[in-house]
Amino acid sequence: MELFGCISSILGYSACVVLTGVLFAAYNLGVIYQLFHKTETKSPRHGGESVAEVLRAHGIKFLFTLVGGHISPILVACEKVGIRVVDTRHEATAVFAADAVARLSGTVGVAAVTAGPGLTNTVTAVKNAQMAESPLLLLGGAASTLLQGRGALQDIDQMSLFKPLCKFCASIRTVREIVPTLGKALAIAQSGTPGPVFIEFPIDTLYPYHLVSKEFAVKNPPKGLMGKFVSWYLNNHLMNLFAGAWETRDVSPLPVHIPQATDDQVQRCIELLSRAKKPVILLGSQATLPPTPAEDIRKALEDLGIPCFLGGMSRGMLGKDSPIHIRQNRRDALKEADLVLLAGTVCDFRLSYGRVLNRRSKIIAVNRDKSQLLKNSDMFWKPTIAIQGDAGSFIVRLSKGLKGHRCPEEWSQSLKAGDSTKEDANRAKANEKTEHHLNPLKVLHCVDELMADDSIIVADGGDFVGSAAYIMRPRGPLRWLDPGAFGTLGVGGGFALGAKLCRPESEVWIIYGDGSLGYSVAEYDTFTRHKTPVISVVGNDACWSQISREQVPILGSNVACGLAFTDYHTVADGYGGKGYLVRREDENQLSDIIKQAQRDSKEGKATLLNVLIGKTNFREGSISV
Repeated sequence: MELFGCISSILGYSACVVLTGVLFAAYNLGVIYQLFHKTETKSPRHGGESVAEVLRAHGIKFLFTLVGGHISPILVACEKVGIRVVDTRHEATAVFAADAVARLSGTVGVAAVTAGPGLTNTVTAVKNAQMAESPLLLLGGAASTLLQGRGALQDIDQMSLFKPLCKFCASIRTVREIVPTLGKALAIAQSGTPGPVFIEFPIDTLYPYHLVSKEFAVKNPPKGLMGKFVSWYLNNHLMNLFAGAWETRDVSPLPVHIPQATDDQVQRCIELLSRAKKPVILLGSQATLPPTPAEDIRKALEDLGIPCFLGGMSRGMLGKDSPIHIRQNRRDALKEADLVLLAGTVCDFRLSYGRVLNRRSKIIAVNRDKSQLLKNSDMFWKPTIAIQGDAGSFIVRLSKGLKGHRCPEEWSQSLKAGDSTKEDANRAKANEKTEHHLNPLKVLHCVDELMADDSIIVADGGDFVGSAAYIMRPRGPLRWLDPGAFGTLGVGGGFALGAKLCRPESEVWIIYGDGSLGYSVAEYDTFTRHKTPVISVVGNDACWSQISREQVPILGSNVACGLAFTDYHTVADGYGGKGYLVRREDENQLSDIIKQAQRDSKEGKATLLNVLIGKTNFREGSISV
């Protein structure tokens, strides 16, 4: 009897294991789900419609792309629901444009590209968005669910490629997953420290049932039991792919979590600031992120009256000529300051890893990202108070808590006086004659004086753009776009495209080096086709000058640094824009040529000024603080 009982127990346990295995397999194969959810085999709908529905519900106005068969249903569906589909000449440009839209609109920028090489072409742009903390959604095509890993066209392991670059990655396996996965991704992109997210769409999750079913049909299935199993498996996979696909789902946006400073942290900072005699604020790009409007931050800074150094996207926050905006001699100011507020600014290479900070200064650091908040604090600097929270809202709360208190004016005035001295010296350098061609500083001063007050400046280059960072003055908040901490060349075409679509009434100026122009000059075709008349100023010195400046004296060779005085203006003409060659003999007409470019832009022509420039001894610095 004991033996019989033991055998019964073993058989019972085995039966449970087998049953559990069967149920698990049935669940994974979608058999159980199909018992309760219908597959509508006659429906003409497709997964692209679900994508478009979610994007529209989240307020997405633009979808940037370079077309490919894998993603065609997304593009067609978005166009039908009123989302403007903007196609570019390179996938990186599509992502850069989405990045610019995210920065300027406060929404998520969206790009869609095809599988394989379409996605690999976006890697640099996605990494740039990650380091610039831009909320961006990348939609990528992929081989069908059953053919992944089997050698299908353009099939690679895309998920492994993007996981290190994105906050969230997902591969859609059934059509019913599209809506909830997209909603989750969009919320994650905006929460905490914003950044890119990636969703992969196998081609069979985007096309309608009647087309996908043809691909699943087996013309000569194996005979016998194996043949029946293969036919059942394929049919079950197909039915599960579309089961419950068109059931009503909530497409409204999910809550976005943004870290905030505690009341106690704010109060401690108020007490420190109220006692400071020589405080300084270093405002970084992160301070411009939603939810706090840029104008509220601007007013708060003006009420505080504390001298501010503005970097990255925060350039322009205080307008063109604010008495508290200090543009020069930052290193000297930091040595003298008794309190430094790092509002979204990171102690990386742009602040010499924290070495420029005075060890006797009180330092308040505010950043959404803990790793950025404390970067290099174990070596070169120590925060007095470190707050993981939103910098923009923190500034507004500080201002309210310090109502009636203002920074000593003599401190601001002394820094401003140093500013004026340095800028007078820069202007004097602008009036010097270069050995050949035009003085680049004079060109930049002229553009700065003539550009409209609503202008947006896009910075894409090295030497010429580094000079522009010291000379050109954005007129208001969110009117300066540079790549950010990654220092990526090639952002110009995409950033300008996104900026002009977001602010069609504004002049959009791209300040290009002749080296960086090569990455996106083909987008003059895009500017023409999509009626986005931007203006480019190309500092053409026929050289990668930022590299050559150090390579030649250190290593004694200019190898690989030399370019040519190429007719870039002719390239713009060829793509349907309007190009101008500006030489030394045109110096007296420089203002007139710039004004003509502005008129061309107003009339709908994308314009390029190919300005031949000479060498100066003006040493530029980092443009992305």
